[in-house]
Amino acid sequence: MTGRFSHWIGMGRAAALALALLSPVAAQAQFSDNYNFLKAVKDADGQKATDLIQKPGSTVINSRDVTSGETALHLVIARRDATWLGFLLGKGANPNIADRDGNTPLMDAVQSRFEDGVRTLLAHGAQIDKTNGSGETPLIRAVQLRDIGLTRLLIAQGADPDRRDTLAGMSARDYAKRDGRTAGLEEALSAATSKPAPKGPVQGPIF
Repeated sequence: MTGRFSHWIGMGRAAALALALLSPVAAQAQFSDNYNFLKAVKDADGQKATDLIQKPGSTVINSRDVTSGETALHLVIARRDATWLGFLLGKGANPNIADRDGNTPLMDAVQSRFEDGVRTLLAHGAQIDKTNGSGETPLIRAVQLRDIGLTRLLIAQGADPDRRDTLAGMSARDYAKRDGRTAGLEEALSAATSKPAPKGPVQGPIF
């Protein structure tokens, strides 16, 4: 009896150990896919990225870097890559996932003055007034950059010029008034009260 009991105890321990090892292996496999997908995007390896996206049950399209929180969209915005941006959005990438600082791909596109990227993101459902960790909107950032073209584009698409940030408690209109050096900046914002935002989305590049 003692030998048989010991045998069953040993089998139980072996089964428990197997179960304990199984979850980390599965988790590691998923982590590996996420890592490999982001690496493929960084390397502009279209075939590798497509293979990972098309794996059954794959969710890699919205993978986030474990350190920065960046998604593939953030990566392609950083290199101003309109082709990859259209490809990822076409595959279902979420344009409203923020990095660890609260910056969305739209905010990054504005920051880098990537106007085609801004248009494409808006055409695919990017939230125009989504704020970052400082409560800044993409419009506030465009005004801070004194970029009249982006300011006009965002206003035309319905951005709120009176939404205040949390860092200074100022709105895009406030920043424009304080600037006082960029001709046309305040006028671009005034269009928000006299011109309704267009109902149809702007068009972006095709992969």
